[in-house]
Amino acid sequence: MSGAEVIVHSDGDQLASATGARLAAKLIELQAAGRIPRIGLTGGGSGIGLLAALNTSPARAAIDWQRVELFWGDERFIALDDPERNEKQARDALLDHVPLDPGRVHAMAASDGEFGDDVDRAAAAYAAVLGEGVTFDVMMLGMGPEGHVASIFPDSPAVLETARTVVAVRDCPKPPPTRISLTLPTIRSADEVWIITGGDGKAEAVERALGGAAEADLPVAGAVGRLRTLFLLDKGSASRLPAGTVRIDAS
Repeated sequence: MSGAEVIVHSDGDQLASATGARLAAKLIELQAAGRIPRIGLTGGGSGIGLLAALNTSPARAAIDWQRVELFWGDERFIALDDPERNEKQARDALLDHVPLDPGRVHAMAASDGEFGDDVDRAAAAYAAVLGEGVTFDVMMLGMGPEGHVASIFPDSPAVLETARTVVAVRDCPKPPPTRISLTLPTIRSADEVWIITGGDGKAEAVERALGGAAEADLPVAGAVGRLRTLFLLDKGSASRLPAGTVRIDAS
C-alpha cells in the first residue's frame, strides 16, 4: 500500500465533518462532469457519522440527489428494521432526508426479506444487482482494530475469495455472525477507496496496513483503489505512523 495517501484530522468529530464535506465535493465534481456517481457506503461510527455531518452541511443542497447511485460494502444479515442494520442507520443519518431516486439505492437483503434466512441467495442476488464489470467512483470503508474491512475478516474464507463479487459471511468474530459482503476484488474495482477510521484502538492496524501487511492477515491492506487510496484518520488512529507519512488537515 505504498501509494496510499494519509490525512489526519484532530478528532472524530472533525473526521466526520471533513469527510462528509469531501464526499459532497466529490459528488458535485462528478455530476458537473455529467456523471451519475456510484458510491459504496459503509456503516460503523465513522461511516454513519460522515453521513450525519453531510445532512447538516450547506453543501447538501448543491448535490443533485436524483443523480446519485448508492451501494453498500457490507450488511448485517438481520431484520430490515433492526437498528444495527447499516442501511437503517444510513437512512436515519442522511438518506431519508434527501430526494434520492429509490431505483438508484441498492440495499442488501434483510433476513426477513424475500430470501428469508438464506444468506447465500441474498448474496447472489446482490451480485446480480452489481452485474458484470462493476465499478465504483468511491468505495468508503471503515476498519476494525484487527484490520477487517466490510465484513472481510483476517484468515476468513471471504478474504481469500477471488471469483465472486459478493459473498455470504458466517461465523464473524463480532456480532452479528452472519453478513453479506463485497469481496476485495470488487472493492478494488473502485476508482477511489477511502478508509475512514478513528481511535487509538485502530492505530496498530493502520500502521501495519501502510507498512505492507499481507491482506490475508490484514484485509484492509487489500482495499486499494484503482486511482487513489486514501486513509482518513483522527490523531488516535494515526498515532503509530511516522510523522513523514501523514498530512495533518487543520481545516
